[in-house]
Amino acid sequence: MTPTSTSTGMTNGTTAPTTPAYDELTRRNERAWRLEHLGSIAGWDQAANMPPKGNEARAAALAELGSLLHGLATDPLLPELLDRAEQEPLDPLQRANLREMRRDWVANNALPGGLVEQRTLATARCEHAWRTQRPANDWAGFVENLRPVVRIAREEAICLSQATGLAPYDALIDRFEPGMRATELARLFGDLRGWLPDLIARVRERQAGETVLRPTGPFDRAAQKALGEAAMRLLDFDFDAGRLDESTHPFSGGVPEDVRLTTRYLDDDLQQALYGVIHETGHARYEQSLPRSLLGQPVARARSFGIHESQSLSFEMQLGMHPGFIGLLVPLIEQHFGHQAAFAPANLARLLTRVHPGFIRVDADELTYPAHVMLRFEIEQALIGGEIEVEDIPTLWDQKMAAYLGVDTRGNFRDGAMQDVHWPSGAFGYFPCYTLGAMYAAQWFAAMRRATPDLDARIAAGDLAPVFGWLREHIWLPASRWPTPELALRASGEPLNPAHYRAHLERRYLG
Repeated sequence: MTPTSTSTGMTNGTTAPTTPAYDELTRRNERAWRLEHLGSIAGWDQAANMPPKGNEARAAALAELGSLLHGLATDPLLPELLDRAEQEPLDPLQRANLREMRRDWVANNALPGGLVEQRTLATARCEHAWRTQRPANDWAGFVENLRPVVRIAREEAICLSQATGLAPYDALIDRFEPGMRATELARLFGDLRGWLPDLIARVRERQAGETVLRPTGPFDRAAQKALGEAAMRLLDFDFDAGRLDESTHPFSGGVPEDVRLTTRYLDDDLQQALYGVIHETGHARYEQSLPRSLLGQPVARARSFGIHESQSLSFEMQLGMHPGFIGLLVPLIEQHFGHQAAFAPANLARLLTRVHPGFIRVDADELTYPAHVMLRFEIEQALIGGEIEVEDIPTLWDQKMAAYLGVDTRGNFRDGAMQDVHWPSGAFGYFPCYTLGAMYAAQWFAAMRRATPDLDARIAAGDLAPVFGWLREHIWLPASRWPTPELALRASGEPLNPAHYRAHLERRYLG
């Protein structure tokens, strides 16, 4: 039964609906979904395709659309409809959908319409200016645009806190990772800090004696795009329901029926774009595989951003860096760029797992990546809490990069606090989802290996069906039917257990 169905009670040959309030709620959600579709495509175009002079008009149009959607989400009739629907004879799936509807209502009604419009305008301006300010290392100009974004984020946090009873920063985290709290993140990250630095040091010492060949460029960008699309086909991306483009910052956008991926190309680096595409394809397969019959309803959305990141990292790290999968990639690479000794599977595997602390999060290796996430979490927690101001970010950034990674970022704002689009776009509370996703991805593959003991051999043989089948059954089709802890328990037999992440890293990097 779908969320839009009704119970049947035949009277004089007609069907008497017994869930009128619930049915009205589903109709309203479908209308909002269609409007959000337009906003998603316009947002993708703004980042990937729009000429610079179109930004102010696009920002105003998106703000208008956001205001309209906010009006629908805050309709005074909704509380009564939600309460009436609670009393109707709903099946378990409909109950789950109603739970998500009420969650949306609480979040949407916590924010005044004027604040929503201010946020849309401020983030559009900040993100657009960031695209030129970052290459220019223009921290002073960036601060002027980021300051109002932070002010609005703090107001949002207070409004959400009052509506939910959560601490302000927890209320922001909850938008991306429902149920997660800063104290739990601090515990998880504290555990990471306890063993990760030593593991990084041991791996770097081990790798110091290895010889690794680097592919020789330049690498034609059209050929890089063709290679990326070939990898997407290997990963069963549906090109009738999506496409690949280029943008300043790689992302996955659009809607499940029309997923838009982007990457960025470097003439002298083949790995960045290729593995960026593999990463975004994980996001895309999740979206393309959400339950189509339920699209437009909250229960058919991706469960959380951490679960979403677990899909991109399942594709990029767990599968994409698997020696067997690398063996599948090599023929595709040589088809587009010819033969090089550096493309040998064993060498490519060593190259992909090189550990070297650096400036850029999106370029970080698998081992040092969590440090980039932890420092951002700590900075934005202090920023939202009012313990620091925007002007204080570079000093803290420099201190934490030196402490966690031994990297000196002083004066390098472009490769420091300006490198990500998340803060310009107001996505405070998002960064922890990346490392949560890595932890979940390791846990998913541990469960897959229990279910399919010969999984590694099947990947090497080119049989990826066990991976896609497990993810479809346990993550993609359930969507938001269950809260995240229950989803993890049903999928893997236990709640989030970071021990799987540590075991994965030690096995891959130390053997």
